[in-house]
Amino acid sequence: MRVIFMGTPDFSVPTLNALVDAGHDVIAVVAQPDRPSGRGKKMQSPATIVRARELGIETKQPRAVRSGPFVEWMTAVDADVAVVVAYGRILIPALLQAPRLGCVNVHASLLPKYRGAAPINWAVVNGEKESGVCTMQMAEGLDTGDVLLESRIPIGENETAGELHDRLAPLGASLAVETLRMFEQISPRPQNHGAHTVAPLISRDDACIEWTDSAQAIHNRVRGFNPWPTTWTTLDGERLKIHRTRVVEGRGLPGTVIEAGNRLVVATGDDALVLEEVQLPGKRAQVGKDLVNGGRVSEGMTLGQEK
Repeated sequence: MRVIFMGTPDFSVPTLNALVDAGHDVIAVVAQPDRPSGRGKKMQSPATIVRARELGIETKQPRAVRSGPFVEWMTAVDADVAVVVAYGRILIPALLQAPRLGCVNVHASLLPKYRGAAPINWAVVNGEKESGVCTMQMAEGLDTGDVLLESRIPIGENETAGELHDRLAPLGASLAVETLRMFEQISPRPQNHGAHTVAPLISRDDACIEWTDSAQAIHNRVRGFNPWPTTWTTLDGERLKIHRTRVVEGRGLPGTVIEAGNRLVVATGDDALVLEEVQLPGKRAQVGKDLVNGGRVSEGMTLGQEK
């Protein structure tokens, strides 16, 4: 098939590779514009654009997708289908209808659950035991189109969003290829719109730990916001990032350090957490007990309090 590929982050790259490897004619890769990145704020191209250049595929990074040259190009080009993977822009009807077979989206959730921008993160934060990917015939609403195919995998009890991301990306790639191969035989499944949940964009404020929550809820939040934006609390008025935790039995006032020896254990609203990997401002991530060895934390201290 003649395919327009629309995707921006590294999650999209395995699908692009799989489409090329399957013999599809990818006529262009469309992604968001370059953005400043890193401490030096140098302009950096999206992962899909970098890969497209390596493959010798035409690239497009339109700033406007509701009108103008890009809309004119996409409605005029002779494409069979557009495959969309985390492009990050809402497509107007003219774009959705431009390819002969419309637009197929690869979405990293089991729809209708977790429609929106951050399905992997919120599935982990909410303690889901299962995740997966769907291919969907795109419609005007946000992830509301009919489901074409889906593939499911379990979520590990200590698995982070980053680790789940890395397992779902190749799963989505395989499903995209299978969807195009079977396209004419698939019977689309309408979503149960009444059962939908949303996965909105994440902010750093979402990652602030409330120690009155249960240990399991906090553990899920730590996993769901690893590697970004990373959960945090405060220690002596400084922001302390918490990368990894483990749920253990324990009681005490929420946020209080109840063990400071071979491990660093903090009480929550229900049970306790071992802080396995933490990070102070301007420092590298370290084992939680290193804060004890370094004299920064002692039993009876309370995290989450401002100075």
